[in-house]
Amino acid sequence: MQQLTAHEASFLHAETIHANSNSTFVQIYDQSTAPGGQVRFKTILAHIESRLHLSPVFRSKLLHVPLALDEPYWVEDDDFDLEYHVRHIALPRPGDWRQFCIQASRIHARALDLQRPLWEIYVIEGLDSITDLPVGSFALLTKIHHSAIDVASRNDFIEVLHDSTRRPPKPVPPEPWFPEPAPRATSLLLRAGLNLALAPTKLIDPLLRKMPKAKAFVRDVLKPEQHVSATRFNTVVSSHRVFDTRRFLISEFEQIRTLVPGASLNDAVLAVCSGGLRRYLDLQGELPETDLEGNVPHSLDSVPTAARGSAAPRRVALGTQLADARQRLARIHDQTLTSPPLKVPRLTPASCTITHVAGPPTPVYLHGARMTYFSAILPIADGMGLVFAVTRYDGRIVISPTSCRELMPNPQVFTQCVRDSFREYLALATPAEPAAPKGKALANRSAKTSANTSAKSSTARPAAQLQAPLRSARPGGSSSDRSSPSARRAETAATPLQPATAVRRRSTAPRR
Repeated sequence: MQQLTAHEASFLHAETIHANSNSTFVQIYDQSTAPGGQVRFKTILAHIESRLHLSPVFRSKLLHVPLALDEPYWVEDDDFDLEYHVRHIALPRPGDWRQFCIQASRIHARALDLQRPLWEIYVIEGLDSITDLPVGSFALLTKIHHSAIDVASRNDFIEVLHDSTRRPPKPVPPEPWFPEPAPRATSLLLRAGLNLALAPTKLIDPLLRKMPKAKAFVRDVLKPEQHVSATRFNTVVSSHRVFDTRRFLISEFEQIRTLVPGASLNDAVLAVCSGGLRRYLDLQGELPETDLEGNVPHSLDSVPTAARGSAAPRRVALGTQLADARQRLARIHDQTLTSPPLKVPRLTPASCTITHVAGPPTPVYLHGARMTYFSAILPIADGMGLVFAVTRYDGRIVISPTSCRELMPNPQVFTQCVRDSFREYLALATPAEPAAPKGKALANRSAKTSANTSAKSSTARPAAQLQAPLRSARPGGSSSDRSSPSARRAETAATPLQPATAVRRRSTAPRR
C-alpha cells in the first residue's frame, strides 16, 4: 500500500465531468518483424500478462480515505481482470489516418473507471489504408491516469512491455500473485489523524483547491482587461477531444536551431509550435497584438532523465506577435534562458502547454513487432484547451496537439499550420544552391519556372480538399521524412486554409 503524493492526487482533484486527467500513448508496430510475421491478440494478451509483475501500476487501484481527510492510497485490486483492461478493435473501412485519429480521440476522452486499476490498452487493427505504414501494422493505445504516471519522466509502464531486440525472450509462466488485503476504514482514519497532527495545514487543502475558481472570478469580473492575451483556447472545454500529429526528422530540427547562436533543440521545437499557433489564430482573424505565453518544461537537452519528472515548468513568451521567424526563435531562446520555474499559477492565462513525453531512447519491439511510431494524447482542462505533446523516437520528433472539438473543429488544419511553420524555418536554415553555369542558365530558369508553377498549384490546396486525409498528416507523410532534398526544401507561404467556426467566449472559471 502506497499513498499518493499531493502532486499525484492533484490530478484527481482537478477532474471534472467534462475534463478528465487521462494520458494516452499512441504506438504503431510493424508485425512483419515478429516471429512468423504475425502477432495475434491472444499473443499480446499473454505477453502483457507475463509482464504484470514488473510494475505495480498494473494491479493497483485507488482506496479513498473516509471523509476525504487525507490523500488516497494505491492498493492491490483483489478482483483484477486483465481482459477488462486489454481490448481488441478494428477500424472500419477504409481505415485511414483521419479515422484513426477520431477513434483515438474518442477512446482518450472516455473516463477511466476509478474503482479499477487506472489503465486500459486498446489493440487496433485495420490500418492498411494509412500511407507509409507496412501492410498489417497494428496500433496500441495505452490509456493511463495522469496520477499513476509522470509522462515527462522515465516511462516504466511502456518500458516493461517492450524489448530492445526483435527476438522475444522465452516465455515463462506468470508469477503467482496473491493480492494484499486492503486496510479497514478505521485504520485509514487513524493514519489520516496522524498525518494531520504532523501537518495541520492539510486541513485547508480543500479551500486551496477553490482558489483557481476565485482567481478566475477576479479575472473575469473585476479585471476583464487582463483578457487581452486570451485566445479561443482559454475557455471552458467540452467532453470531446481532437488529436492529430506531424512527424519530423531530428536532424532537420538540429539544422533549424543554428539560425540563432546558442539555441537548443528544445528552442527550435518551441519556435515551430509557436509559429503553428500564430498561423492558425491568424487564419481565424483572432491573432492578438500582444505576445502569447506558454507553459513549457525545462529544456531536456541537458536535464538528466531521472530528474526530468521533477523539473518545474516555466512560463515562456512565444513571440507570436513577431512575423519574422528568426526573431521569434531568438525571443524564445532568450526566454528559456531567463524564465524562472513556475512555483504558483499566474493569474493571466497561458495560451497553451508544450510538454515533452518520455519515449524509448532506442528502437523497441513488442513480442518481435518493431515500434515505428510513438506519440501521445494529453489531458486538457478549463482555461487550457490546447496541449502539444512532443515525443522523440527513432530519429524523429513528433508534435501532436490535443484540444477540444468545439475549440478546434479542424485539427488537420492546425497541424498543417505547424508543418508550414516548420517548413518556413527549414527554408531559412537550408543553404542556398550554388549558381548554375552561364551555359545552363536558360535551361535552369525554365525548369525552375515549371517547378514553381507545380509547387504553387499543390500549395494552394482548396479547403474542401483539405478535409480529405492528407498524406503529410500521417505518421510517415511529412516532407521531412522523404529522402529527396528537393522534397525537403521548405515553402515559406502557409497553405491557404478555411478558417474554423467562430467560438463563443465563455468564462474560464472551472466547472464541475
